[in-house]
Amino acid sequence: MHRLQNSRIDRAVSLPAVGTLLNEPAYAELVTEYGRSRVVEAIREQIASERSGEADGSQRHAAVASKLRAAVAPNLRWVINATGVILHTNLGRAPLSRAAMEALAVAAGYSNLELDLVKGRRGERAALVGGLLTSLFTCESALVVNNNAAAVLLTLTALCRGKEVIVSRGQLVEIGGSFRMPDVMRLSGARMVEVGTTNRTRAVDYEEAVTSRTAALLRVHTSNFRVTGFTETASLDQLREVARRHDLLLLDDLGSGAMEQVGDEPTVAESLQHSDVVTFSGDKLLGGPQAGIVLGRGEKGADAVKKMARHPLARAVRIDKLTLAALEATLSQRLTGHADQIPVERMLHMPVADVRRRAAMWSVKLAERGVENRLIEGSSAVGGGSLPEHDLPTVLLAVAGPASRLATALRQGSPPVLARIEKDECCLDPRTVLKGEDETLIDAVETAAAALRK
Repeated sequence: MHRLQNSRIDRAVSLPAVGTLLNEPAYAELVTEYGRSRVVEAIREQIASERSGEADGSQRHAAVASKLRAAVAPNLRWVINATGVILHTNLGRAPLSRAAMEALAVAAGYSNLELDLVKGRRGERAALVGGLLTSLFTCESALVVNNNAAAVLLTLTALCRGKEVIVSRGQLVEIGGSFRMPDVMRLSGARMVEVGTTNRTRAVDYEEAVTSRTAALLRVHTSNFRVTGFTETASLDQLREVARRHDLLLLDDLGSGAMEQVGDEPTVAESLQHSDVVTFSGDKLLGGPQAGIVLGRGEKGADAVKKMARHPLARAVRIDKLTLAALEATLSQRLTGHADQIPVERMLHMPVADVRRRAAMWSVKLAERGVENRLIEGSSAVGGGSLPEHDLPTVLLAVAGPASRLATALRQGSPPVLARIEKDECCLDPRTVLKGEDETLIDAVETAAAALRK
């Protein structure tokens, strides 16, 4: 016992002072790179570890440098998505097109965000994308906020506060993060009137619920789940007839914002045929940055969007300049017929033959490097709360080895590669791997496989 105590005392006495280390050239370089306070803190942590016996001083400088690198390393990192989930919420949903990324560079500096360059006076940031949206979707008015939940909240607050909004019980959805439609309704100050049942709601249910206090009918698309079997849902054209008879607004929360028919997903164009106000996300099937898009159809819809734009809440949920720039580029690509340059669009429509060729190329290159693998049939998912029952055929590269350990090694690599486990095999789906990432992915798989063999 005395020997152990003496050992600790000797170790403590032999440890250098922080000030002494700071005067050494190697630590002075760290001060230049990371700042004095950070270096002092890292040295103190290292000395404390040495004093307690958890570390020795033989690699002191390397340990301190490692602590400093970890402290300033960015938390947001580039990852390779080989999961086969196109709109992967945990990975940021829609990856941006090259044009959108180039637009971000323009917005990063000074720009005419709120300046009319022709008239030389203050302009409106909404005008940067308003015309593109009304042209692309053939509607009268448009507004953009920071996400679709904000778009729905602003719609209900500005147009329905203190009044009733009728919605089907089967459409009281919950999106990611336990964010529920009843919560949004309550926060807006509107009174939610539920009609029908979970599986069957008819137009007459809405009709019978209308009172003098009713402001709108709301359709919420169940984009992240499906109810099947003995079901019935009032169509938008039926709801439109009810809204017209009672001079009510018809609001449609589309969620995913499909541009064209994909599975059973309703499109924006279909919604605008009947609805006064339509809301959807910019970072789902549109393939752009996170944003909430509001479109107004006809005179009633245009007036509604104008009212929303003037509401105080619009300022709190307005879109920032970087998002505006990326969204403008994305909309321009769609409007000019270059949607195939948007990654989400390309992934959604990639023929399985193209996926197979890419997987085969990976397979050959990995086999040449001694990594055993095989190709198997599989399916990709749209993800992001979109098209829950619509899978896309794909070809997976299954890497031989312990699946869970391989997936972990890939995820913890540099860059991280996100795979999926399918039938106890670690699998990579080419559909969601972006152009230009092939060689990096192959290197990462080789490194992970080699590490497990040691």
